[in-house]
Parts: sequence; C-alpha cells; structure tokens
Amino acid sequence: MKLISPAISRLARLRLWQIEQWVANPVAAQREVLQELVTSAQYTEIGRQYGFNRLFNVREFKRTVPVHEYDDLKPFIERMLQGEENLLWNTPIRWFAKSSGTTSDKSKFIPVSDESLEENHYQGAKDVLTLYYGHNPDSELLSGKGLVIGGSHQVSQATEEISYGDLSAVLLQNSPFWGHWLRTPDLSIALMDEWEHKIEQLALNTIPENVTSISGVPTWTLVLMKRILEMTGKSCIAEVWPNLELYMHGGVSFVPYREQFRQLIGKDIQYLEMYNASEGFFAAQDSPDADGMLLFTRHGIFYEFMPIEEYGKKFPNTVGLNKVELGKQYAPVISTTGGLWRYIIGDTIQFSSLAPYRIKVSGRLKHFINAFGEEVIVDNTDKAISSACEKTGASVNDYTAAPIYFSQHGNGAHEWLVEFEKEPEDLALFAYELDSALKNLNSDYEAKRQKDIALRMPVVKAVKKGLFNEWLRSRGKLGGQHKVPRLSNDRTILDSILSFL
Repeated sequence: MKLISPAISRLARLRLWQIEQWVANPVAAQREVLQELVTSAQYTEIGRQYGFNRLFNVREFKRTVPVHEYDDLKPFIERMLQGEENLLWNTPIRWFAKSSGTTSDKSKFIPVSDESLEENHYQGAKDVLTLYYGHNPDSELLSGKGLVIGGSHQVSQATEEISYGDLSAVLLQNSPFWGHWLRTPDLSIALMDEWEHKIEQLALNTIPENVTSISGVPTWTLVLMKRILEMTGKSCIAEVWPNLELYMHGGVSFVPYREQFRQLIGKDIQYLEMYNASEGFFAAQDSPDADGMLLFTRHGIFYEFMPIEEYGKKFPNTVGLNKVELGKQYAPVISTTGGLWRYIIGDTIQFSSLAPYRIKVSGRLKHFINAFGEEVIVDNTDKAISSACEKTGASVNDYTAAPIYFSQHGNGAHEWLVEFEKEPEDLALFAYELDSALKNLNSDYEAKRQKDIALRMPVVKAVKKGLFNEWLRSRGKLGGQHKVPRLSNDRTILDSILSFL
C-alpha cells in the first residue's frame, strides 16, 4: 500500500490541471454545463413542455422554466418511482436518495441518475482527494483505509428494478470495485440500519485497521470514537490509529464539535468540510486553511442564486455567478443531471470569496434545527406540539427550541421552552408525545433518535406566562410582527431567554 500514495499523488497533479481550468473560468464552465443539460433532456417530458430545444442561453432558460420546489416536481417523481422513463431526465433512473421531507411528506425522493453518480458525486469525491494531495503531496492517506460513517443505510425497493435509500447507501451500493479496497468497514456492516449493533460492529471491525481518514457527520463519529476508546482502553484515538491524518465532515456545523474532536483524537490532524447532499456534490474546501468551500462548477450542476428576500415570490429573481456579492444570503437554485430543474434545495449560503468562488452554508430558508442532521423544520414542530397537546389536554401559547450539543456528560438533545396556557398534568408525558409525533413526522429525526445513541429525549421546560414578551420587550421588539423564533440552530436565543428565568 505504501506505493499507492506516490502514484495517486502523480495522478492528482494531472487532474489538478483540469480543476484549475474550471476554477479559472467558472462562468464559461457553467454555460457549458447548462447547454449540456438542456440538450440531453430536450426530448424528455419536461423538456418538451418547456421547449428545451429552443433554449440557447441562460436568459431564455430562466424566462421559460419556472423555479421549482419538491412538491412541484413530485408528480414526475412519483411516476419515476413506478418505472416511467424520460420524464425529467433522458436516461433511466434506477436509484433515489431518500432525504428529509417537505411540509406535506415525511421524506423526499431525489432521483439519482448514472450521470449524477459518475459526473457529480464520485467526481466530486475524487476532486476532494486531488485537492488534498495538491496541498499534501507527501501524504500517506491512501496507505491505509478511509473509515466511512453514514446514517441509516437501509436500501428499499420501489419496484423490482428501482431502489431507494439514504444517499450514503446509494453511493456505497454503486461505488466502483476499487473503492471497496480503500474503504472500511465491509459493505455488509456499512449497510446495517440497526445503529446500536452497527456501532459495535463498526468498532470491532475498524479497530485493527490502519485508518488514515474518517468521513461522516460529527455526531455519529463521536459516538463511534467514544465506543472505540471504551473497548480498547486507550486514552485517545491517535493511540488506536496513529496514522490518522484527515477528517472530512459536512451536513451540520462543525464548530460545536471541534474541541471534542481535538481532545478525543489526541493529536493534530487536518479537517475538510464538504457540501454533499442528496441533490448533488456542490463544494468542498480546496485547502484546509480555506475560508469556505470551493464551488464545483463543472460537475453536472448549473447554479443560480436567489436572494433570500425573493423566496416565496411567484417569479423569484435569481443571479448567476457573475453577479453574486460577498456576504449576501442566497438560496441556491440548481439544475442537474438527475433531472432537477431550477430546483430550490432549501439551504442558504454566502460567498466568502469571488476569486475563486467559495461558499459557506449559512442555514436553511426556514427556521430549523439541524445540529445532528435531523433537519427539523417549524412545520414539524408545530404539528408535534399540536399532537402532544391533544394527547395530554394541554394548550400552548408559544415555544422555542434549540440544540443541546454533545458533551462529555451526555449525548445531544433538543431543549424546549414552552409557555403553556394550560399546563399538562404530566410534563414528562407531554415530552414523550412531542418526541413520538416528531418521529412520525420526520424520518431524519426518527433515525437520530434511534436507541438514544445520537439524540436523546427532548428536554422540555415549562416557563411562566409572559416570559417571551418580557424577552421581546428587553430587545425593543415587543408587538407588531416581532416574535420569538420557534427554532434555532444554535443556543444564542434560547440561552438569552433562559437568563430571564
């Protein structure tokens, strides 16, 4: 294996030249991507509907094709799940990535074509490796194994020929044979969906390996590392895997976890953020010190950027790369080789650099909690509160919720401050019903709550009547349209309100 890294380093330098071309000419690269997309899909149902064969530039594309959310494309996707072809994309769609749902559905099903796998997800992953070797030519990363930690990997069948599962499951099931040589654990373990047993098997099977890199969401990675230290009796992960040099993360903010990782690992390693979602591989840090992630402009995705104040308009305005501004909040609108056309993915981003184009994920278009990958939205929590009130005879005036982050004292949770008009007789029962309703409404929350491994029961606190108004008054925001945010992805607002207790 020692011979692999020098060979990969030489190959990386060759690919780096190609990367430098689209980094230097991103607007031209994006025009080429759009032309390839509409040409490929011109004879699909949606292509005929909007006359893709007559769309010759970005202006005509934007004028002709409306901006879509999931529910707009859902009728097409439901037909695709039953095996119909040539609807949104011109090649057969055999895989769908199941992700957290909309306000009307527990889950979304994002089409994943062969092109989106090869030209986007896998090419994006290879380019991350290329960029890493470009900055670390003497790296021994591929002299060992890459530990891949995903979410629930259960694969299900929509039809005999069409399957769906979490993105990580789709990627693992379709990865090239050589990918399995460089990855741990075995596919049979990686695809387990019962997490209590899976963590044990992950630990048992990876402890003896020469792990040089780890990729996964921080929460599950922390759970695994703590279990490995329990099983081995070692004081830090560096004693288990002395050649560990890189952790690749994404999906949730790494800021609350960085110090825990430093203490658990026990030595300095490099950290790289990636922006890889069910809809596509969008960006990654091009160097460990980069402020933001390099936008991938030649990977089968055409980008538009919607100023967030445009969200909700019937015909929202979007801008291209040549008109974006530093620090401004945008919602990415994408068109892809998976058949998503002018699709709002729901994230918000800011540009941290325009030469090259680098971005930071700043949140979601709507209030949310996504500290552990659960992607809980206000619609979920409003319905869950209503259900808990119905089951317990309570009534609620207002509420706010925020995460309790992983610590050495316990796993993560959601902390709720609830102002009741009528308190339940049993607050613990209210919390139980709230949790149960959220599990039914949101598949990602349900997965994170499994066996309390990553996310334990919510902590619900009843607060005195009028507390929220006192807090708003203290900030000069009492009355009018001002209100306490229902959900926050950090504890700033909740801790501020707690100071009034």
